[in-house]
Amino acid sequence: MTKIVNHWIGGKTAEGASGTYGPVTDPATGAVTTKVAFASVEEVDTAVAAAKDAFSSWSQTSLAQRTSILFRFRALLDAHRDEIAGLISAEHGKVHSDALGEVARGLEIVDLACGITVQLKGELSTQVATRVDVASIRQPLGVVAGITPFNFPAMVPLWMFPIAIACGNTFVLKPSEKDPSASVRLAELLAEAGLPDGVFNVVHGDKVAVDRLLEHPDVKAVSFVGSTPIARYIHTTAAAHGKRVQALGGAKNHMLVLPDADLDAAADAAVSAAYGSAGERCMAISAVVAVGSIGDELVEKIRERAEKIKIGPGDDPASEMGPLITKAHRDKVASYVKGAADEGCEVVLDGTGYTVEGYEDGHWIGLSLLDKVPTSAKAYQDEIFGPVLCVLRADTYEEGVALINASPFGNGTAIFTRDGGAARRFQLEIEAGMVGVNVPIPVPVGYHSFGGWKDSLFGDHHIYGNDGTHFYTRGKVVTTRWPDPSEAPAGVDLGFPRNH
Repeated sequence: MTKIVNHWIGGKTAEGASGTYGPVTDPATGAVTTKVAFASVEEVDTAVAAAKDAFSSWSQTSLAQRTSILFRFRALLDAHRDEIAGLISAEHGKVHSDALGEVARGLEIVDLACGITVQLKGELSTQVATRVDVASIRQPLGVVAGITPFNFPAMVPLWMFPIAIACGNTFVLKPSEKDPSASVRLAELLAEAGLPDGVFNVVHGDKVAVDRLLEHPDVKAVSFVGSTPIARYIHTTAAAHGKRVQALGGAKNHMLVLPDADLDAAADAAVSAAYGSAGERCMAISAVVAVGSIGDELVEKIRERAEKIKIGPGDDPASEMGPLITKAHRDKVASYVKGAADEGCEVVLDGTGYTVEGYEDGHWIGLSLLDKVPTSAKAYQDEIFGPVLCVLRADTYEEGVALINASPFGNGTAIFTRDGGAARRFQLEIEAGMVGVNVPIPVPVGYHSFGGWKDSLFGDHHIYGNDGTHFYTRGKVVTTRWPDPSEAPAGVDLGFPRNH
């Protein structure tokens, strides 16, 4: 019997009423294992209404109560991390260790939300004029929505809703329809932790559900993570309806390797950053820029390591890389490799014909490595979102930086060098939101914010950290003047001595 994933509205499961369902496959076998209900406009409205009803009381709930619920949720999430990782592997395909790492990074943001009291402190200036004080405070927005991608079905929602609800908002999540089970399990754990009904809701679906959230007058803000074209659409549409938006888009992350770098360390980093999670992450390194004469040696070191990666089902402890999310995505990724030679690339490794014995119908692809890639090649210009690494050559540091800065994307980047002066210049000169120095995937810890530049981010706020708190609250300034008690009207004695 096929499993059905339904919505979560008002603190309980809400069976799909639209009659429309989407298939969820096991990427390792290609078999449809689950159906997910797609929400109609009316079902989205029901979820937003539940969140709006809950906001009136939740926004007035004390910080101590809010954070105590989040502490209980954190304990439950920690206790169930293996179960949630299993759901991720079954529907996304990533190996279990990757899925556990995803949950761990999500827990980091729950930790931040548990300590949100510090971020929500206001400011007070006394005696700015005679008996006049000015205070700045931050208040929640109301109902906020999150639209999240398939590649991190637990982590990216956890980047959003813990901070949002800690700040006093209520939340409607529209997760990816490709791997929806983890989001519902998170909702169940929140309810078990004591979160009031309606504070957190989950609606599944496609463009119908997304567009309704973008247009709904009671949704005050939208957070999104996904591809650049959709991020641009989310930002434009939601902003046109008067909403606050943070829309994180795609990437083409570069790693600049200078001649003085430790090439073994650089090769290790390139392989893990390019092929981890099958390359299905916006912080993957997809382009290595080799400076000077080191290119041939670096490519050979990367090839040696890549050939040893064990590919297999996510639930096999021996697997280091799993399948891609869908057959269509697998075929699209493969097309970049198959057309690479015609565009002037040297194909060092071609993973397009890879299969796993006993799982021949899975969405498999091997590791591909392209060398001497021209910037005109589609494999370089597009975000492939798969295990394809491009290597480009540059004669100098300046040429390499210029090449990277010419990219329309500016999510993350890294430099590998032993030269502190070069690293310092790189930090200041590179046009990207996140920079690694001998760190290939510079995802910030929870108390620093995550986000890119250029076509990798639409909106003014990065996600989580201090930016997350500011995004989910709005400022208010209160100016107060009180008369001195000694100047009370005649006939009223408050017990204060008169000043003569």
